[in-house]
Amino acid sequence: MTTRRQFITTGTSALAGRGLSRGAEEDSKGWIDAHVHLWPKETKKYPVAKGYDKSGLRAGFTAEDLFAECHPQGVSRIVLIQMSFYRFDNSYMLHVMSKHKGVFAGVAIIDENAPSLAHRMRKMRTRGVRGFRVYANAKNASAWKDSKSMHAMWREAAENGQSICCLADPDALPAITRLCRKHPETPVVIDHFARIGMRGPVDQDQLDQLLKLADFKHVTVKTSAFYALGAKKAPYMDLGPMIRQLRDAFGAERLMWASDCPFQVEGGHSYRDSIALIRDRLQFLSGEERDWMLRKTAERIFL
Repeated sequence: MTTRRQFITTGTSALAGRGLSRGAEEDSKGWIDAHVHLWPKETKKYPVAKGYDKSGLRAGFTAEDLFAECHPQGVSRIVLIQMSFYRFDNSYMLHVMSKHKGVFAGVAIIDENAPSLAHRMRKMRTRGVRGFRVYANAKNASAWKDSKSMHAMWREAAENGQSICCLADPDALPAITRLCRKHPETPVVIDHFARIGMRGPVDQDQLDQLLKLADFKHVTVKTSAFYALGAKKAPYMDLGPMIRQLRDAFGAERLMWASDCPFQVEGGHSYRDSIALIRDRLQFLSGEERDWMLRKTAERIFL
């Protein structure tokens, strides 16, 4: 089985028109998981993209599998992230969003070089897509400055209120900073702390690069994928100092918790341990800050 640690190292990745619904009172009080991948137990109807070997995939992770993990922890709404092995075919994600109206919002993957980019982005918004995932390492992110299509994507995202969601390596942060400076009104989400700590203890120089993005008011950071960072061992308290520095720089209203399921529930890790770090264990967080990180930031970005 392909583990998330392998995927996170090599990955390069609702209510129609309304994203996450405030709907029922109990949903509005429940927590939001801002980063989950789903795929069906059989891939015949939704085949993986050409060039991907599905032999290493787990036998699916469906909405029902997710609910069994998240509902006992008080999580009622979820942001779905298009799985990389589907590439630009977002049909399964959109199917799940349509089936469970008001529960899911979506972050899609699109080809920014294909025709009618602005039309496709706007159409996706009517179906609950609130962001687009891009893969950023030093090489490809540095090329963005000369990419007309990437600049067009960032401009259109600002117009639509859709986020550019970066699965970034730490060495891509300077290039992302340049794009944020060029497009200061574009909402940007940094996934998984920019994967700082993936190869060992948190590197302060890398974290300082991430902290500089706090200068841009529309940048938010996901505190997520705890199983893959730092000591990679519950209760993940070694990540507390990094979260505290991010809280101090961005404010809790620009941070959001996410599990990164299903990978958070593999290899002896658990869903409860992920949410518990923010909900129960980090004593420097106030009740209001926990509420922002566990619900209100994701509502603001993905609602």
